[in-house]
Amino acid sequence: MLFNSVQFLIFFPVVTILYFLLPFKLRWVLLLAASCVFYMAFVPKYILILFFTIIVDYWAAIMIENSEKHKRLYLVCSIIANVGVLAVFKYFNFLNSNLSHLAHVLDWNYSIKNLSWLLPIGLSFHTFQAMSYTIEVYRGNQKAEKHLGIYALYVMFYPQLVAGPIERPQNILHQFHIKHKFDYNEVKSGLLQMCWGLLKKCVIADRLSLYVTPVFNHPSKYQGYQLIIALFFFAFQIYCDFSGYSDIALGSAKVMGFKLMTNFNYPFVSKSITEFWRRWHISLSTWFNDYLFTPLITSWRNLGKWGIVTGLFITFFLSGIWHGAGWTFIVFGILHGAALIYEFLTRKIRKKVFKLLPKWCNEYLSIFLMFSYACITWIYFRAPHINTANYIITHLFQGEGFTDLVRLKIQKGYFDFNTVIPANEFVFSLELIVLLCVFEYLQRNFNIVERIFENNKYFIVRWAVYYFAIMFFLFEGVFNNTSFIYFQF
Repeated sequence: MLFNSVQFLIFFPVVTILYFLLPFKLRWVLLLAASCVFYMAFVPKYILILFFTIIVDYWAAIMIENSEKHKRLYLVCSIIANVGVLAVFKYFNFLNSNLSHLAHVLDWNYSIKNLSWLLPIGLSFHTFQAMSYTIEVYRGNQKAEKHLGIYALYVMFYPQLVAGPIERPQNILHQFHIKHKFDYNEVKSGLLQMCWGLLKKCVIADRLSLYVTPVFNHPSKYQGYQLIIALFFFAFQIYCDFSGYSDIALGSAKVMGFKLMTNFNYPFVSKSITEFWRRWHISLSTWFNDYLFTPLITSWRNLGKWGIVTGLFITFFLSGIWHGAGWTFIVFGILHGAALIYEFLTRKIRKKVFKLLPKWCNEYLSIFLMFSYACITWIYFRAPHINTANYIITHLFQGEGFTDLVRLKIQKGYFDFNTVIPANEFVFSLELIVLLCVFEYLQRNFNIVERIFENNKYFIVRWAVYYFAIMFFLFEGVFNNTSFIYFQF
């Protein structure tokens, strides 16, 4: 079930109202049943995969807690079950296709066919969340949950089931044991966050996709400057799409009294790729840091900085694979790993160089360089094939008209944006990006949401904003039931 669908418009209020009306002891049953319905709206039979891993991890955690000699064995069994399911459904066809191609090149007989099933939606997300539970029980940071229904709800809680945030058991598991009372302020705050997420998804992200999709699907049809615009638009599309989903997830949970972890923290103001990953998809970056990078560099302490370099490369290589079973995603991960390695090895030199520049120049130049590099790497994230990505990169600054663009010799009607979308749609897309940046600047520095919506002095302003937001959403939204980008992971 998509957050931007009519079904969810009915599903959410019904579940929320029933949640507050039911006795506390029955609420977990409602939420678990609702989460099953939510997930089964995609491919019903794939819920059996979730049930399998839930049962395995539930018993593994109890055995880990009750055993001293074999606790590591139970943890390994849990990880093998989770990673095994992920490998079969997400990576088997990718590995098999590459082996088949290699066999063809070497003239070997290789007859294994690809599997025909679809990738279960959100598999990478709830697999990582389940793994964090057994790892934390193994480390002694979390008690094993004895209530099977509550543990199943931890994995399947519908707001963050298919695209995160990837929760830790210490944050969310105990909240299912707490009786949440109806809190007007929390409900209002949650609904506002959901509305903001829907605006970002339906008004900004899906509108930008009208330009981005045709260009990335057939890049050879477009000029260099059109490729650059598509790349710029995709940066804001993926941000509004994914952060929009996170806002709806956090908001819908908050309405019922649950607090999920923040997944985005204004990533486009980052001054380095290192800082970017502290602000972008925080639940994933901290997962890799807690369960892969930190254990690696701890065990390689004697290697010094080269242990850190190796740890960064492995972490981001696997991060690329996590995002998708394809060479484009592997390259995406390697490029980000290379950037972090470069920033780690040159941090002292860069600090000295930036001291020579004015503070404002240092700040804006760093943001510009970070954003530019992130956009380049997103070519591999978005492009369907390696060849397509390579074509876009090699043709960004080619094509008739780019020289005139650089020289600012732009004449009226020179750039024919109607070849992608109507010119008025293009201009409106730019205006939406500017409005987004202005709003986030004001929110980050002045917290205008709290000032307007939590201050009784601004009653008229508050309701005017409500009305304008609803009308803007209804008239300018793109309602084509477009799936969220990260659902494919």
